[in-house]
Amino acid sequence: MVTSTSSGTVGGSGSIASRVIVNGVLLISAAYFLLPVVWVLIASTKSPGQLFSSFGLWFADDPRPLENLGRVFTQDGGVFGLWIANSVLYAGVGALAATVIAVACGYVLAKYAFRGRETLFSIILGGVLVPATIIALPLYFLLNQVGLTGTIWSVLLPSMVSPFGVYLARIHANASVPDEVIEAARLDGAGDVRIFGSIATRMMTPAIVTIFLFQFVTIWNNYLLPLVMLNDTKTFPVTLGLTLWNSQTQRDPMFYQLVVTGSAVSVILLVALMISLQRFWKADLTAGASKG
Repeated sequence: MVTSTSSGTVGGSGSIASRVIVNGVLLISAAYFLLPVVWVLIASTKSPGQLFSSFGLWFADDPRPLENLGRVFTQDGGVFGLWIANSVLYAGVGALAATVIAVACGYVLAKYAFRGRETLFSIILGGVLVPATIIALPLYFLLNQVGLTGTIWSVLLPSMVSPFGVYLARIHANASVPDEVIEAARLDGAGDVRIFGSIATRMMTPAIVTIFLFQFVTIWNNYLLPLVMLNDTKTFPVTLGLTLWNSQTQRDPMFYQLVVTGSAVSVILLVALMISLQRFWKADLTAGASKG
């Protein structure tokens, strides 16, 4: 009895210590990732003169967020609004197309047996490991041969491919789409396309939203591909546009404030998208689809 009580005490102490360590590491990680975002949001309310002269993690005495926003959206003829619209176009259309393709491919790889399936999947997994810097120039030469460089298609077409999305879709299709449901639908006279569009996609909704968000954020933050492909400032996404403004800070320090405020706008848009779509991760959509 004494030995058992002692072991329970030691085990309880170890469990508490491990929780403290894990929570401490999580808090440090959260601070590491959130502090730059907090700094950007606070700095976007300051005047150019207060940007580096006051404490970075606290507001100035006279915050002016609306004035800074007005400067950002009126600078250079309002080109920042065009950059935001371009980013929404590239990220929205590219992520939507990539999600549709990835989910369809992942479902086929998970639910249909055909010759060479595993080899094909291994090749797709290999695409996850290829850095974007390696394929940027080959993509440029390939698209240049068909006259697409410098157009929005030179950014959109490569963005419609997501090897990681295919991998995630296959894993989720295996786990969330029972074979029995597919067979029952076939017995009811449903075709393969209808089963995928009406049944499987509902069961895979959490994975679909995850793939879309990952691809959207990846395209939104992409800098190298637009840098290689685009040469007209009117087609720039916000990442490339802010870099263009940042290159002018030596000539005019006012551009520091424009870059900071523009970065804050970009961050707020991404956070708003995350918040609006997170409910799909919490809903038990698989159970509801199986009952239907």
